[in-house]
Amino acid sequence: MQVQLYFLVTAVEGPEEALKFLDEENHVDLILTDYSMPNMTGYDLLMKVKESPMLKHLPVVVSSTEDSPDIIKKESFGLGLCRCMEGGAKDFIVKPLTVTDVPRVLSHIGEIE
Repeated sequence: MQVQLYFLVTAVEGPEEALKFLDEENHVDLILTDYSMPNMTGYDLLMKVKESPMLKHLPVVVSSTEDSPDIIKKESFGLGLCRCMEGGAKDFIVKPLTVTDVPRVLSHIGEIE
């Protein structure tokens, strides 16, 4: 028997719209956000999510085209650790995302905080 998984993806125009959607939506399994957005960074969005009693359980993955030391500190194994990770993000991915990144992102669905 083959099991097929389906995911519903919702995209919004910016961080304010994301927060509004998250406040209204009851079933969200994961937040994938860009670091550089208008009016608010991905880190700022992450902090708002983690400060919310209703949202703090949601896994957040942050992505960026930047690999600036201010955002990411390289470890000896080459894995990125950024202030987003320190702030509670499950992962930080340098864009462009590739097909090999998809299982990595999806692996965070269902993780319990």
